Amino acid sequence: MSRFLILVYGICSYIVGLGGLIFFILFIGGWDFLPIHIDSGTPGPLGIALLINVGLVLLFGLQHSVMARPGFKAIWTQVIPKAAERSTYVLLSGVILCLISLYWQALPGTLWHIDYPILRTAITVVQLLGWTLLVMASFVINHFELFGLQQVYFNFVNQPEPTPTFTDRFLYKLVRHPIQLGVLIGIWFAPTMTLTHLMLSTTMSVYIFIGLYYEERDLMATLGQEYKDYMGQVSRLLPLPTRSPSAK
Repeated sequence: MSRFLILVYGICSYIVGLGGLIFFILFIGGWDFLPIHIDSGTPGPLGIALLINVGLVLLFGLQHSVMARPGFKAIWTQVIPKAAERSTYVLLSGVILCLISLYWQALPGTLWHIDYPILRTAITVVQLLGWTLLVMASFVINHFELFGLQQVYFNFVNQPEPTPTFTDRFLYKLVRHPIQLGVLIGIWFAPTMTLTHLMLSTTMSVYIFIGLYYEERDLMATLGQEYKDYMGQVSRLLPLPTRSPSAK
């Protein structure tokens, strides 16, 4: 594959990945102006709905976790160009987020519904702040590397990629994983929490905590003592004082 085609592939993957993320954010926000959102569906057979929903989250979790592991990357980059590896990850992430948004099955029932306008608005603002935190955190660590654009660009100009560096500034001085914290805020702060929404928030949260376990294991293997010291100084998701690496 030529360097130009890899660049075009990376740009297209970025558009799909970012588009899928935006679609998911709007979908789970339950915005009434959208034709499809988390609460727009009609409940069908419960068993089938549960199977489809669990399958969608498993697909998302397996793609995210397996493709992010160094062992898989070593094998995968023997099949595709190394410069396109991250773009492929981003492309598939966007596609799967679209699948979740399009095919998530409705469940009957509502856990809470807040009618009080001021409180409803306040919760919605916090939800939006969560998604804003996700975006800000991606730029703190290098948004373009995270979404694969940096890799295809340096491959296109035939220059080596900058060596990845450990980041512990700004948001990363407060928590080790502000991106995941932003997602958790975004999916849980909802003025209306139907059981449809609850299942998506719960299953995605379970995946996030499982994914963080493997991500931190890889980071410790890659960065060694530097990251272990960081774990002892900064908590995982909540900006709280830490006592020791084992206390987080």
